[in-house]
Amino acid sequence: MRLRLSTAALAVSCAFPLVSMAADSVGDTVVVTATRTARTVDESLAAVTVITQADIERLQARSVPDLLRGQVGISLTNNGGRGKQTSVFMRGTESDHLVVLIDGIKVGSATSGSAAFQDMPVDMIERIEIVRGPRSSLYGSEAIGGVIQIFTKRGGGEFRPSGSIGFGSKGARKASIGLDGGGEQGWVSLNLSHDATDGFDSCRAEADGFGGCFNNEPDRDGYQNLSGSVRAGYRFTGGAEVNVNWMRTQAKSDFDGSFQNESDTVQEVFGGRFSFSPVAAWKMSFSAGVSTDDSNNYKDDLFKSSFDTERTTLSWQNDIALGANTMLTLGLDHQDDEITSTTAYPETTRTNDGVFALYQGALGQHDYQVSLRSDDDERYGRHNTGAIAWGYTVSDALRLTASYGTAYKAPTFNELYFPFYGNTDLEPERSRTVEFGLSGRGGWGYWSANVFQTHVEDLIGYDASIFLANNISQARIRGIEGVIGARLAQWDLRTSVTLLDPRDQSGGKNDGNLLPRRAKQTLRVDADRDYGKFSVGASLLAASHRYDEVANTNRLGGYGVVDLRAEYKLTSDWRLQGTIGNAFDHEYETARFYNQEGRSVFVTLKYQPKR
Repeated sequence: MRLRLSTAALAVSCAFPLVSMAADSVGDTVVVTATRTARTVDESLAAVTVITQADIERLQARSVPDLLRGQVGISLTNNGGRGKQTSVFMRGTESDHLVVLIDGIKVGSATSGSAAFQDMPVDMIERIEIVRGPRSSLYGSEAIGGVIQIFTKRGGGEFRPSGSIGFGSKGARKASIGLDGGGEQGWVSLNLSHDATDGFDSCRAEADGFGGCFNNEPDRDGYQNLSGSVRAGYRFTGGAEVNVNWMRTQAKSDFDGSFQNESDTVQEVFGGRFSFSPVAAWKMSFSAGVSTDDSNNYKDDLFKSSFDTERTTLSWQNDIALGANTMLTLGLDHQDDEITSTTAYPETTRTNDGVFALYQGALGQHDYQVSLRSDDDERYGRHNTGAIAWGYTVSDALRLTASYGTAYKAPTFNELYFPFYGNTDLEPERSRTVEFGLSGRGGWGYWSANVFQTHVEDLIGYDASIFLANNISQARIRGIEGVIGARLAQWDLRTSVTLLDPRDQSGGKNDGNLLPRRAKQTLRVDADRDYGKFSVGASLLAASHRYDEVANTNRLGGYGVVDLRAEYKLTSDWRLQGTIGNAFDHEYETARFYNQEGRSVFVTLKYQPKR
């Protein structure tokens, strides 16, 4: 496999250690997404990245896409700035080959098959867990590329308020308030935020006056977002625990288009979880949730269409300790999707029931996991997936892992039923992945490297011969990921590198072409230094060229973007922050015709009492 980094990216990676988010350096950081049980990063046999609240504060991120871009294994495309459609590709798979959870509740649109990352409020996030690689054996359909779980702020301790206000270029403004706390056994967090920008022209036109939006609207395309969240819980004396969570985002986005140029969206999640132990070795938990993804679309203030999704999920999970180093997890999942739309879908509901089992064990320096799942889809019947993983700890400085897993994705409502596109003869997409990894840590920092190969069969795409969606493609994706974290000359350095070879293997005229909108090489370097009251940092995000479509005729050039940041601690509770995004005002596109923001400035005053 010939995977080469560009000259600029290679120069940077030689100058700085290859590193990832700070949480990856902490071996006892607990994650739950990889196995649906609490495991430390060192114990996990999956490739995991954790973005903590400290990382969010340090990076002064204004959106979830800002946090995800350049993370190892992740590639992003954006249709013209803040609040515009943003697609996340995990390890070169499709943007709908990804399970997205908010506080354990599965979110996303049943019509499009993707989650609205651009609307998720970053001010309400406590941490993000990113698990790369197939997870259908635990989560069912869609988990071909991996799983991203977002946890909202939890609260706890003494009650304390918090807040921030910020202003920037292009009419950007942002404000948030929060209150969190609780007693010894309870916790609660309440948050509200507003984010808006006047924006810039999201889509460029060519000489004939038309571009990718089939229209020429040289105006500013603004964005507004009002969000709120509540998360609360209580732990009873006997160890039983109850949690509830709610988050709602209401957004309005302007864009360029010949049929629609404005959307009003609502994304809402409500869930609860109750857990207790009937006996010491058995923990039982019940969870339920409802997520909605609603969109109303307009053209020059005239209503055009609506697409509303409601997803109800139920889960019963049992974690049984079979010994000091072994655990068996058994569970049942139920999912019910329902859509309401101005578009006439012949089917508007679909249910899925899944049963899964995970066995985790350790023997000396060896760790192993075996998982199996069977899903009964209302339309497609039963579909079975499985995974096996092994790890060997030589020492703290060296650990070896290997895994094999299968996954699948059932077609979305759009792929099945959307007028002049949907095809009711579609079959589910299926995949198999093999992966090997090395990792280690020491007093100087941490490092990891993973190599993987994924085969995806029956990929769904537009088939020009029948003018409908069809299972027309096969794909083979090979990749290498590397992360290292270290401290050098009082600078905290973090970098991630991803090298991909995502190829079409359909056997037709596009055989051997690169899959669209995936960069073969991506690099992220973060460097930060704390001078006491004053701290500074910078991030470099670089990506090689990509193609905008399967024919590989429209080439999008590679790019490198530098972001700068600084913070001054006015008092122990007050901070003044500032960022310069795209400091060198580089012009680039991640999707053809869609502009990306040039140089931007944003200043924030933040109140956050210390515990």
